[in-house]
Amino acid sequence: MSSFSIHKILFLFVFFLVYQTAVAQKHLKDTVRLDSVVVQENRLKHLPEIIGTNIFSGKKTFTIIPSEGKANLTNNNARMIFSTVPGVNVWDMDGAGLQLNIGTRGTDSHRSIETNIRQNGYNTNSDMFGYPEDHYTPPMQAVQEIQIVRGASALQFGSQFGGMINLKMKEADPNKRFGFESEQTVGSNKFFNSYNAISGNEGKFSYYGYYSKRTGDGWRPDAAFDYQAYYANLKYKFNEKGSIAFQFSRMDYRQQIAGGLTDAQFAQNNRQSTRFRNFFNPEINIPSLLFNYDLGTRTKLEVISHALIGQRNSVQFIANPNVPDTVNTALKSYNPRQVDRDYYKGFTTEARLQHVYQLGNVGGVLTAGVRYFNETTNRKQKGTGTTGTDFDLSLVKDYGIDLDLHTTNYAVFAENIFRVTPALSVTPGFRYEIIKTDMNGVISNRTFPVHYAGDRNFPLFGTGLQYKTSANTQLYGNISQAYRPYIYANVTPADQLSVIDPNIKDSRGYSADLGYRGRIDHIFSYDIGLFYVRYNNRVGSLTMTGANNSTYLYVTNVGDAVAKGVEAFTELSLFRLFNSPSSSDLKLFNSLSYDRARYVKGTLSQSGKNVSLVGNWAEGTPQWINRTGLSYLNKHTTATLQYSYVGKSFSDANNTVANPIGSSGIVPAYHLVDLALNYNFLQHYHVNFNLNNALNAKYFTRRINMYPGPGILPADGRTFSLGVGVKL
Repeated sequence: MSSFSIHKILFLFVFFLVYQTAVAQKHLKDTVRLDSVVVQENRLKHLPEIIGTNIFSGKKTFTIIPSEGKANLTNNNARMIFSTVPGVNVWDMDGAGLQLNIGTRGTDSHRSIETNIRQNGYNTNSDMFGYPEDHYTPPMQAVQEIQIVRGASALQFGSQFGGMINLKMKEADPNKRFGFESEQTVGSNKFFNSYNAISGNEGKFSYYGYYSKRTGDGWRPDAAFDYQAYYANLKYKFNEKGSIAFQFSRMDYRQQIAGGLTDAQFAQNNRQSTRFRNFFNPEINIPSLLFNYDLGTRTKLEVISHALIGQRNSVQFIANPNVPDTVNTALKSYNPRQVDRDYYKGFTTEARLQHVYQLGNVGGVLTAGVRYFNETTNRKQKGTGTTGTDFDLSLVKDYGIDLDLHTTNYAVFAENIFRVTPALSVTPGFRYEIIKTDMNGVISNRTFPVHYAGDRNFPLFGTGLQYKTSANTQLYGNISQAYRPYIYANVTPADQLSVIDPNIKDSRGYSADLGYRGRIDHIFSYDIGLFYVRYNNRVGSLTMTGANNSTYLYVTNVGDAVAKGVEAFTELSLFRLFNSPSSSDLKLFNSLSYDRARYVKGTLSQSGKNVSLVGNWAEGTPQWINRTGLSYLNKHTTATLQYSYVGKSFSDANNTVANPIGSSGIVPAYHLVDLALNYNFLQHYHVNFNLNNALNAKYFTRRINMYPGPGILPADGRTFSLGVGVKL
């Protein structure tokens, strides 16, 4: 598609907005038609003080309603879905949305590894302590609301630096015995997405379930994917006081990996493939049981138990991107591939009790709970696979790493809102963690005892403040401690391109927020705040030079880093600025973050010299991220034109500019334009059109030394999709 075509598309978009505005104003006259879309837009952008048994008072929070139609949901486009949340750094691994890769304030975006990811209140990370990568990603078409708590203020959910994200799934309409929803989408590169859901309510029983299928060839050659997901929620309501629900979730996909590129290869052709025999295949199953009961008018009990049973499989030819995967003349075949497999079996129960009370003139809300977590990961890596070209996990030589890794975790937590005055509240919090880990098995074909850290016991504290300056505005602040144990991958590297420090330590620190948020009528919404994150003993990578001037990445405690900056979200209703009862709207939004994440302590020792890392930028952390957009909404239409800017960052702690294989160096700044359009007609039907990276920017968001690289991982160029749906 030529740039001239893009300009025509943008022109037609603007013309469409003007035309719709004229039509809306012409029909306004003396009466006002309040449509559901606009009413939804009047909500607060942050979470209320209390939801169920959870406390959010004094915390920096956000809420997102994906179904508003302002983002591309057919391929889980994270930069559009999270566009109103300042500072979300997205790793654009692929255009299919198979993984959710986000980080904030200097945390790693790789499969959201430092973020507590939840669905309906329970964790979906594969192993919260040993391997917290989130392989499970549901279709955003099934998500009713995304609840976000920033930083360590998410203390009641865990000890992590990256905060908590809860995907609240859709539920049955209580007024319908049967409901049906379906959307079919096609797009560039043979993209196809099918989403189908049923729901209903009959007396005390309700149900909701979906099936989703997504396939395509991918933007690069050798990047085909086949994804499917299932979900069922069966709920029984005893009476007005209590309910029990059984939920089951499954997601699996097979993806071909086109491999990483060197800088020279990327400059020559960012769409080229260096691998065609590499595949990745996760399978995640999550059964869960949710019990809720009101023990009285002021006391609530919630108990959630869930299991996570799954696996992560890959077969790859692992070599630097400048080493071609061609026929080995000596073997007269392709080289054998490496097979890596993980098997996860985890069980978690969390119980929460909330009580509202009054002590003299001071009111309060107490939430306290316990958590039990037990997980075993069987890790099989460095197996010698076949010389074939298809997805084949069979072996010709046994695994070089075969380990059983086991984690048991007990935690108690409590948070309490003290309402000092009707306007001022103080919310102290406490969490105590007990983590027991052990590991045994085979490494490099030698059986010997391996100890993974042993036992840890530690307390974490936090306090939040919130002051209501008016009915619609708040001043808030929070400071909370955080903790991150080093993970299995830090003691058992799967590839030959990394070296692990045998004396690696856990990371500790804290984060703080101070902000002001609210809205002026229904015209202007805002959330502007300062943040400070202290991240001690940060685990990271250093680019080192080995024998024969070869480079490798050394994984160690790089040093202490501090991230501090500003996060600001603003949204202005242009129509209601001049005509407050307007039934349509044109909104201008902007989310901006400035993140000065630098090392304040750290030393690199190489060639007998100690080189200070103090002042270096924390890896994977752009200094500036800005997303701005224009959204039009009326009874039938939602349309968003979005511009994104992400500043440059470094991929390693010693701020390497570039290296010959592309696995470390600068990640350049980039600019992107996206368009999403949804039109509803005949009450039950809709069509949508999405155009991502409309100006076909040539960019990448990640350099990597492991799966699915090594090297530069190019992001998708221009892609589009067109869908039609029905909801009955």
